[in-house]
Amino acid sequence: MKSGFVAILGRPNAGKSTLLNALTGEKVAIVSAKPQTTRNRIEGVVEVPARKGRHPAAQIVFVDTPGVHKPGTQLDRRMLQEVYEALEARDLVLVLMDATRRVQLEPTEPPAESVETPGVPISKDCHPERSAAESKNLRLSGLEISKPSASKHNRTNWASEDEFLFGLIRKVECPVFLLLTKIDLVPRDRLLPLIDTLTRQFNFAEIIPISARKRDGLDILIRKIVGVLPTGERYYPKDQYTDQPQRFMVAELIRESILVETGEEVPYASAVVIEQFEEPKPFVPRKKGAVPARTPLTRIAAAIYCERDGQKAILIGKGGSKLKEIGTAARRQIESLLGTRVYLELRVIVEPNWRESKTFVESLDWRNQLERLAEHSVREISPGDDE
Repeated sequence: MKSGFVAILGRPNAGKSTLLNALTGEKVAIVSAKPQTTRNRIEGVVEVPARKGRHPAAQIVFVDTPGVHKPGTQLDRRMLQEVYEALEARDLVLVLMDATRRVQLEPTEPPAESVETPGVPISKDCHPERSAAESKNLRLSGLEISKPSASKHNRTNWASEDEFLFGLIRKVECPVFLLLTKIDLVPRDRLLPLIDTLTRQFNFAEIIPISARKRDGLDILIRKIVGVLPTGERYYPKDQYTDQPQRFMVAELIRESILVETGEEVPYASAVVIEQFEEPKPFVPRKKGAVPARTPLTRIAAAIYCERDGQKAILIGKGGSKLKEIGTAARRQIESLLGTRVYLELRVIVEPNWRESKTFVESLDWRNQLERLAEHSVREISPGDDE
């Protein structure tokens, strides 16, 4: 069989998390209309059955990353580090570009070769100079290349977030696929100018238009991915669909509820830490034919951190109304995830300027949280205790 890691890169709101959820068939990553929703690397595992005459069986480990954006805080820098780490171990990179928005890239020479795009033909003779009609079409579609603000020698890597994204993929030594996302929201003929713009910047191994929401193009994507992955063994058990522990997924569902229920700066200044996660004991009938007990209850306590008293007031709301709305919405999602009833207790804590605290930001990483939990468990077991 084939197996490998596939890194998913893109600007904020490019649809990375929506794609990951569509590919796995599970809610692996939270989704919202607000940028910078994803803060950590998240792996989603897809088992691909063999298709006779088409491709062998495969296990694809998709690695979702935070959206590429200019770092302004320690949290932003940590998110960018997550992107770098995802690129360190990968067999393939998927670059997602939102087909509905303007790209900001400096003009460059076209690649030596053009790439055939499934469902969208690409002109074989692309030239740097465009006709007046071509330029007009680009302006009408909203996909014209922005003019450079400085000379090519003086500009920085952060001339634009698109420029930085392409700077990242130019350094990788593996195939790179371009995925044009949200194609259900634009006419097909508007994709051609965007493809022309992007293929002048990088010689992609494949260019695939997709709509994760409508699952358009996903079968082609899976088939193309399997085609470039190396032969290998499974990285995860066959029935596992993510690397995330339930505690972290629960924290993310609470944060998703905050993203939906609040506005302004509150979602970006909020972090969630699970303080208690008490799983129910399995029900054991006392005698044959006993009536089963009610659905088991999971008890969860979580702290919502924010940076200012004003943000705390918004999160709590008048008489605790907003916190109740956040908790109710989150609890429904958590019950669906765990398959149990959930008792959810939330509290709000002000941690001034936590986004600039490297120690606090590092503590939010679920991998570090698991290490601390393991250390705490070891300390609780004394030498004389039964293990």
